[in-house]
Amino acid sequence: MALLLPVAVMLLVSTLTGGLVVTDHSSAAPLLASIGVTAWLLGVRWYGFRGLGLRGGRPLFAGIGFATLGWVVLVLVRLVAVPTLPVAAEEGGRTFIFLLMFEAFAVQVWTFGLLFRLFADWRGGLTAAIGSGIMFGAVGMLLFQESFTGSFSGFLFFLFWGLFYGFIRLRTGSLIGMVIIQVMQSLTAWTVLVPPSPPPAAGLQTVYLVTSIAFVILIWRLWPKELEDYRV
Repeated sequence: MALLLPVAVMLLVSTLTGGLVVTDHSSAAPLLASIGVTAWLLGVRWYGFRGLGLRGGRPLFAGIGFATLGWVVLVLVRLVAVPTLPVAAEEGGRTFIFLLMFEAFAVQVWTFGLLFRLFADWRGGLTAAIGSGIMFGAVGMLLFQESFTGSFSGFLFFLFWGLFYGFIRLRTGSLIGMVIIQVMQSLTAWTVLVPPSPPPAAGLQTVYLVTSIAFVILIWRLWPKELEDYRV
């Protein structure tokens, strides 16, 4: 149920709204919302808020600290590799709300909340971090607005982004910090700093590949080495 029911609800909503075609925020929002609401209802019933990773305090700030490292790398590479148009971003408020409620919170409640606990109960913390990270990357590549290309470099970026967040969830026990930083990362890199439309393919590949390498290094540093490092 945790794995398939949110997907089934998303496909039902997709059918009712005319098919799984994402062209802008308005078309992606119902699909992501259906995943998030279904996962929220199941997760709160089975695990409670803390069990889903909705924790504040030190876990929240630790998650923010780790996720910020990836954000800084992405923005710096984005500034160098992809030109920024000398125009102001449009609909910044609506974009922020969309990123917060749908791309970040809804998807992470399912992947790093519900699915993380599913995989942890099945095969332990490492399987939870890797499995939920792969699912996050798959959803991101399919539905996120910053998925500009289906190239191999884009696949690596979303895969290692998901794994990076999965290990942050494992080491901190909270997903709230990752939600906050995901919003700021996407907003600054692709909305505040307005790229050409579509962004140049060579520049995107550079952003995706360099950031993927940084994510791999951060994953290596986050890899749990002692039993106390696991915070499911």
